[in-house]
Amino acid sequence: MIKKKVTIVNDAGLHARPAAALVKLASKFESDFYIHLYGYKVNGKSILGVMTLAAEKGAELELELDGPDEEEATEAITELIDDGFGEVYEDGDE
Repeated sequence: MIKKKVTIVNDAGLHARPAAALVKLASKFESDFYIHLYGYKVNGKSILGVMTLAAEKGAELELELDGPDEEEATEAITELIDDGFGEVYEDGDE
């Protein structure tokens, strides 16, 4: 089992599009994936679960992965979050 803390860096937080991207990526892996935030634990492969977190910019998530490809999954998911889910904003434009 791997537990890792990551911070939401994109301006809009974990809204619908990033949540969908996260679930889609996580679902490619066999490992179980849970996200802990504010005392809640949700299935990271469930769009409804991820959306209920409503994680804003700066929120610190704890990722929990357990399974045969947990290291690869942790690396891929961390990279997606650290890259701000691919969202690019120009100065002053959100």
